[in-house]
Amino acid sequence: MRRLLISGLLAILAFTSPSFAHQDPEIAGYIEVDGGRIWYRLNGSEHMGKKPAIIMMHGGPGGTHRSNMPYVALSDEYPVILYDQLGTGNSDRPGNIETWTVEHFVAEIDRIRDALGLRDVIIAGHSWGGTLAAEYATRRPEGLQAAILSSPLISTHQWLADNQVWIDQLPEDVAATIRRHEANGTTDTPEYRAAEAEFYKRHMCRTSPCPLERYRTDGPKGNGEMYEYMWGPSEFFAPGTLRDYDISPKLASINVPTQMICGEFDEAAPKSCMKYADMIDGAKTLIVPDAGHATMGDNEKLYITTVRQFLHDALE
Repeated sequence: MRRLLISGLLAILAFTSPSFAHQDPEIAGYIEVDGGRIWYRLNGSEHMGKKPAIIMMHGGPGGTHRSNMPYVALSDEYPVILYDQLGTGNSDRPGNIETWTVEHFVAEIDRIRDALGLRDVIIAGHSWGGTLAAEYATRRPEGLQAAILSSPLISTHQWLADNQVWIDQLPEDVAATIRRHEANGTTDTPEYRAAEAEFYKRHMCRTSPCPLERYRTDGPKGNGEMYEYMWGPSEFFAPGTLRDYDISPKLASINVPTQMICGEFDEAAPKSCMKYADMIDGAKTLIVPDAGHATMGDNEKLYITTVRQFLHDALE
């Protein structure tokens, strides 16, 4: 396994600093999973075996670990593992759509734990990654200490209904353009994409330019084909394989401390996030003010500070 080492990490660096969060990995390499290899990076190796490791999963489907880089700030206290799911980012791209399933991507978590010898873990995920975190937590795996569900997809039907409410609040011509092209199957047009961009200004990242972009500079590319196959052409139109997805009936089985996070104007709407949190015994909820779906982009400091405090309360 390839290992990339860095030296001279200073614990005195401010953990809320973007420069600290954007540091290079201490260890990076590949892990074998069904169908190929996934790439991972680890910081906070000095805490291995002493503190539960945070495994943070990216969104998409077909995104990359770069959107989760703010979590590296937590490596001053915990091992932090970011990775690219099979088929995207730095991981192998076998192009086998049979592996583009919830079951496959959940199984990757156990492969990571086995390869790195992780007895105790904290599972975390944003958006589609939050789906995987919820799936994993409902299975009550041994050694799971806490779960962080960040703007998660829990029910596709609820997600789409919530986003229709947001679309209703767009300028009338923009909303009409979105609905016309979706009805006509012409979503791959400049007119639809322009209307989509207007939606994203309000409900993806409300800060322009989005601060998360600094983490994506020179980063690996995602997999748009996977996104469209599993989800669809936009965040609010989902004819893909996840069109009937719903794990909400299983949320009550989560038996570890859980933090739910979403933005005030999130695609994962606050009212639904609060409803889902209420299904989990003792779960906490943070609604990030004036934030969209890219909650870490709109208010990284509040987000990471909240996660840190949640972990302190849950584990210590």
